[in-house]
Amino acid sequence: MIPIAEIRAARKAIEGRALRTPLVRLNYPESSREIYLKLESLQPIASFKLRGAINAFRLAPPEEIAKGVFTASAGNWAQGIAWVAREKSIPCTIIVPDHAPKTKLAAIERLGARHIDVPYDAWWQCMTERRFDGVKGFFLHPVEDKPVMAGNGTIALELLEDLPDPDVVLVPWGGGGLSSGIASGLAQLRPETRVYGVEVETAAPLSASFSAGEMTQVERKPSFVDGIGSGGLLPKMWPLAQELLKGAFTASVAEVERALRLLVERNRVVAEGAGAVPVAVALGDKVEGEKIVCIVSGGNIDTEVLLKVLEG
Repeated sequence: MIPIAEIRAARKAIEGRALRTPLVRLNYPESSREIYLKLESLQPIASFKLRGAINAFRLAPPEEIAKGVFTASAGNWAQGIAWVAREKSIPCTIIVPDHAPKTKLAAIERLGARHIDVPYDAWWQCMTERRFDGVKGFFLHPVEDKPVMAGNGTIALELLEDLPDPDVVLVPWGGGGLSSGIASGLAQLRPETRVYGVEVETAAPLSASFSAGEMTQVERKPSFVDGIGSGGLLPKMWPLAQELLKGAFTASVAEVERALRLLVERNRVVAEGAGAVPVAVALGDKVEGEKIVCIVSGGNIDTEVLLKVLEG
């Protein structure tokens, strides 16, 4: 668990740089429950990742990051790192999987970072080993490091200020850093609130691991939900998931598409696939609770993909 003091320190660090995002109710009178949206899609990089990136730079060794930084990211964490690196005039390299959306790659380039496209397995290896042949610099991990999770945990502080008594918080599970950060904050400030990781069913290792009671590999099937979903869990994150989360839920690709359309039509919110997964789960009958918060983690979706989803 990330200590609440570290989360509060992270909040001071990101103040004025990352947005304090609004919490709004989903315009869905068809449901008797209150479904809320924490709109991280409104961050300057359209993703929560800016929070952890700012805090990670703050606590990294200055003499090391001055030489340059690199990371492995499908796009959102890459933008967070590139954003802060540009502020500090530090060279930045991103190792990206070859399925990364064009929207996210274009944003990386706009922010002045270079990206190296590699097959998915090579990208995953870079993230787990924290190295990539031919690339030098300080590696900033997108998930596992405490400063990153503390930055993510600042969402919990804002959430409870706006809604003091949520029953359930649904968080997209990619690597687990977002879920663990938020759940750490809530466990120390409102332990009654249940936090669940949510996944798209085509790539749901967390759900499989909870069902099996141990880390489990699954077959990953690519979909437009690109911000989350892998074939397995990062070993360091499974113990945190067991400690902090009540479990995991999945949604089908079709359910995520429906949720994304609903967000646009009812609240005029553009979410990427990962950001719509909590809403897809909340709209179903799997979750018990009257006040449900959905973490809309990001809004970086290719325009052509969004149009196809909206057209059904």
